[in-house]
Amino acid sequence: MDKLSVMQAFRRIVERGSFARAAEDLGVSPALLSREIKLLEESLGTTLLTRTTRAMSLTDAGRLYYDQTSGILDAVSDVEARIRDGVGVVRGHLKVNTSTSFGQTVVAPMLPGFLDAHPDLRLTLSLDDRVVDMVEGGFDVSIRIRPAMPDSALVARKIGTVRQRIFAAPAYLASAGAPETPDDIRRHRIIGFLLADHLTSWALHGPLGSATLDLDPPVRVGNSLVLRDLLIAGHGIGTLPDFVSREPEATGRLVRVLPDWELPAPEIFAVTASRLGMDAKVTAFLDHLRAALRS
Repeated sequence: MDKLSVMQAFRRIVERGSFARAAEDLGVSPALLSREIKLLEESLGTTLLTRTTRAMSLTDAGRLYYDQTSGILDAVSDVEARIRDGVGVVRGHLKVNTSTSFGQTVVAPMLPGFLDAHPDLRLTLSLDDRVVDMVEGGFDVSIRIRPAMPDSALVARKIGTVRQRIFAAPAYLASAGAPETPDDIRRHRIIGFLLADHLTSWALHGPLGSATLDLDPPVRVGNSLVLRDLLIAGHGIGTLPDFVSREPEATGRLVRVLPDWELPAPEIFAVTASRLGMDAKVTAFLDHLRAALRS
């Protein structure tokens, strides 16, 4: 028995004062409506309506049921109306999770413009370099950078691609020498990204095909911004995503090592928990994020 439908039917019977008129309004037969009310009464263990050939009246239990369920039905109707009215409106509380480096270098610079465009929005931005349970954390969207997303109940939408390249400081290369082939990397001090798939194995591709380097980085860090700063300070060679390397490369603080060689390019995914589509606040956030990635 669909309790909500039965509540609506009972309410219509009481307000119309007739099974026949209520059945006509609901588009069902009076006999079906009578059976549903009988099942409802049996489930409650009491009589809600007394009926004669001439009249129908509520019992005390029926009056209580009518009063209480009318409030429930009005509340449901109000919630549905508010949701329908809110579709397409960017408001409410948006909770976003992403990695520290991506959050600081890509998301943070776009936030002033995003918040200015949507002044009614509340925002919580969580930065975490480890993958969190977004459902348990109550996040609307999580930005994850991975070669691929595993099958799960979550919904992943690709919003960009990351270039992963090798960098070092000019001073380090002047002192240690610049590698000329992938094999030359083995002679250098490697700074590894602790959370990367390529911590101890670099699968490079370049003009001469592919090369795989098995490495044992003496320094391993779990944040690519820390890795960047160690490279700038001349502590070795390491890999960086383009959103982290762009500024220090542009200013000359870092230079490409083996510029014709790269690691596989991971994808940027926007992960949501619902398969029913994104609401307006998530859509607006991702539109701003895509624009930031293009620029």
